[in-house]
Amino acid sequence: MLTPWLTLSSQDVSPSKWFPVTRDEVQLPDGTIIDDYYYSPLGGVVMVLPLTPAGEIVLVKQYKHGLKEILLELPGGMQQEGKTIEESALAELEEETGIRASAEQLIPLGRIANNPTKTDQVTWGFLVKNAEFNSQQHFDPTEQIQVITLPAAQVLEMVKNGEIWVTDSVSFLLKASYLHPEIFHSQPFK
Repeated sequence: MLTPWLTLSSQDVSPSKWFPVTRDEVQLPDGTIIDDYYYSPLGGVVMVLPLTPAGEIVLVKQYKHGLKEILLELPGGMQQEGKTIEESALAELEEETGIRASAEQLIPLGRIANNPTKTDQVTWGFLVKNAEFNSQQHFDPTEQIQVITLPAAQVLEMVKNGEIWVTDSVSFLLKASYLHPEIFHSQPFK
């Protein structure tokens, strides 16, 4: 039978507000104590797959300092303080793309964990159909974003050939292709 670890103590040892780190003392199911288990409590993340009335997926292209590369991915970001996952998804979508949507438009795609051994981060994905550019972008100080729209079938091909390779974007695009295969046909969405 599997048993969760027992946390004996926990200490915030974060080097900065940009990257939280916690040092736990844990007891394993066999009684072994590990006094220096580090992980990052990064918190919730939201990601949105916006689909325009013409059947195009809206992507964002931006620099990511961890990899020191410019990457293509779905719009998203950290859960915002004082906001629910859904409110954060709507806010990030508008801030990064200039698309204002309503809570009724959010179609859940589920959740994923990128590295559950070293972070507590869960990314929640949503599909928004009939997404329209009807607002202004509002970037965080560290953001410089180029918005790109491409036919859904082409986006799926870009996942296949490795042009889109950010884990959560790939996961939600593939999950959407299973849950909503109709959007990845080459015809416009009806």
